[in-house]
Amino acid sequence: ALRPTKPRHAARLLVHNGAGNNQIHHDTFANLQNHLRPNDRLILNDTKVIPARLTGERQARDNTTKPVKIETTLLSPDESAHWLALAKPAKRLRIGDKITFAPDFYAEVRDKTPQGLTLSFNKTGAEFETALQTNGTLPLPPYIATRRATDAQDQTDYQTVFAKRLGAVAAPTASLHFTESLLTQLSNYGIKFSKVTLHVGAGTFLPVKTDDIANHKMHAEWGEITAQTADEIRQTRANGGRIIPVGTTSLRLLESAAISGQILPFKGQTDIFITPGFKFNATDGLITNFHLPKSTLLMLVAAFIGRPVMYNIYQEAINRRYRFFSYGDSSLLFP
Repeated sequence: ALRPTKPRHAARLLVHNGAGNNQIHHDTFANLQNHLRPNDRLILNDTKVIPARLTGERQARDNTTKPVKIETTLLSPDESAHWLALAKPAKRLRIGDKITFAPDFYAEVRDKTPQGLTLSFNKTGAEFETALQTNGTLPLPPYIATRRATDAQDQTDYQTVFAKRLGAVAAPTASLHFTESLLTQLSNYGIKFSKVTLHVGAGTFLPVKTDDIANHKMHAEWGEITAQTADEIRQTRANGGRIIPVGTTSLRLLESAAISGQILPFKGQTDIFITPGFKFNATDGLITNFHLPKSTLLMLVAAFIGRPVMYNIYQEAINRRYRFFSYGDSSLLFP
């Protein structure tokens, strides 16, 4: 899918009931409440995608060098508000170089490692966010970016309606199907909502290239679950409600916070890699899109519902021509 369905909630929804019957139903996302129960709690990721792609010039070092065009993609900030970034052509950059993106917006290369550059910008806080919005573009997933250019419509399409906390370089795409009207409808039906934050990194698109998945190094992402959200989740479980994260990002954060067996507040980096055999402590169902082959997300789905069931679901989705990947259709899965 190179564009989302319009309206968002008109996307198709494949529902797997679990409970050992392997039944698959086909519906639309607008009818999500028909497959949920009052008192179920949906966990929403309120991260907001930053316009992380910046094009600038490396300034001349002396009279013997010329300015060089540099394309950068911001990946993640550290505690000092420095940013890890990828750059093209990275070989033309040295520590201490200055990259200018606008007359009043530039960055200095602080470090250079195999993981990327560390950039220190001349603006922070609200000023940095404003400069980024003015000069940056959204980093669409590679499978889209190779087929078409980013345009103004993506500024809306590639953000969830509840996006709030800037920091992601990729959208939590399972959440893109929600509209304000659908959220109201679900709330009126008795569905509860809790917000968490996981700033999705570019590593979410990286395929697993090792023959043994135990040798794959999982990318780290920053997330937060507040004490209030942890309490809401525990209370829902105690009252017989189900916890259903919207997206693999919400699920990974929940399970990072519940690794001890009980959901606890969480704040920091997580590099949890969920593969078949993983013991789920906080997740009763999952809303998720259809993922890329050889991806860690596909392995997470296999861990949650079982690999044979996953293959059956994906074959059914292919046969019925569901739209795949970030702007594609959705699924509701119960193990």
